[in-house]
Amino acid sequence: MSRVAVVTGAARGIGAATVDALVGAGYRVVALDRCRDVAGVPYPMATQRDLDAVVARHGDAVLGLVGDVRSAADMRLAVETATLHFGRLDAAIACAGVMAAGGPVWEVEDAAVDAVWSVNVLGVRRLLEAAAPNLIEAARGRGRVVAVASAGGAMGLRHLAAYVASKHAVVGLVRSAAIDLADHGVTVNAVSPGSTRTAMLDASARVYGVDAAAFAAQQPIGRLLEPEEVAAAILWLCSESAAGVTGANLAVDGGMTVV
Repeated sequence: MSRVAVVTGAARGIGAATVDALVGAGYRVVALDRCRDVAGVPYPMATQRDLDAVVARHGDAVLGLVGDVRSAADMRLAVETATLHFGRLDAAIACAGVMAAGGPVWEVEDAAVDAVWSVNVLGVRRLLEAAAPNLIEAARGRGRVVAVASAGGAMGLRHLAAYVASKHAVVGLVRSAAIDLADHGVTVNAVSPGSTRTAMLDASARVYGVDAAAFAAQQPIGRLLEPEEVAAAILWLCSESAAGVTGANLAVDGGMTVV
């Protein structure tokens, strides 16, 4: 029987690449995205057209769902949709995330901080609380939770204090959830990308007044990462090969946090 996953932030970037990777490995996927902008975030979110394009690539293997990761009801709906439409739930993958900045931490507006924390941290928690009971009951020792954190979750970044703090929190949430779920055979891990070719990276470039390609210099491999490279790490954490890995924060950052 095909394994089943819920992926948030699925309409573009790392989320869309993760849907592609999972389907390629035989998964069926509920692909969820907000598909509208977030107050306090200074760049456009993915659209319904973006989500529809992801679904169209995969036919019956993917079901698109519009929802907000900050909503407990929407996350319950995503999990219920997976179990009703595909018959089970094996993996919950939190790719939804936003970045907002406004200079030094003391100058960042409350709306920007609230948006970043509510999506990046509360969004992971909402998915966890919705998915955990199903993973415990149905996955029979093979349940997987993966959250996308960031290289910023292991370091400081100028003018990105709210974002960096939120990603530190995601790593801490993952580590604690891994302990809570260990006895139930469910692994919980984080993946921390470096500078990856996404809409969020373009927004970060505008904060610093540079072209996104300039961020390649921060990574010893000398180039930007592609969303597919991060998705490959997520897919591995969902595999049987990673059954002994839980509470980990897997850096997929081109060496950014090594130096």
